[in-house]
Amino acid sequence: MLVARESTIVKTSTHPSTCTSSNRGMRPAGAMAMSIPHPVQEFFSIGEVCQLTDLKPHVLRYWESQFRFLNPAKNRSGNRVYQRREIELIMLVKHLLYTEKYTIEGARQKIEAYRRSGDLKPEARRALGAETVRDLQGELKAVLAILDGNASPHAGPR
Repeated sequence: MLVARESTIVKTSTHPSTCTSSNRGMRPAGAMAMSIPHPVQEFFSIGEVCQLTDLKPHVLRYWESQFRFLNPAKNRSGNRVYQRREIELIMLVKHLLYTEKYTIEGARQKIEAYRRSGDLKPEARRALGAETVRDLQGELKAVLAILDGNASPHAGPR
């Protein structure tokens, strides 16, 4: 699940099989989050971006060829390294293509219109928020199904 906190992007999971020993004892976001500083990751590998956005690597590489603003830097090894800003733009593209049902050309034009009007950053953040809400709804439906006895506790969300 994507969680956006103060311009940070964090992927969390409530599924027991994805918990590691280091995050099993974590408290809910409000319990002690104020006193413990969270490290802010500056760069993300393509694999991390795939986990954050629920997209496959070939989709990200294809979008790089279709959207000129998606041009991640490469490290010394030649691997793509994405910044938070690029992840927000990827989420905006995903929202326009998958949720709003734009074509690639239509999404390109819409993003260009946002850029010209100065609304690109707020719209990218809004798309990230909308995706977070959708993920939370899916997780909550899965929990409700488990509580109602309609699903196995080991079944994934959705």
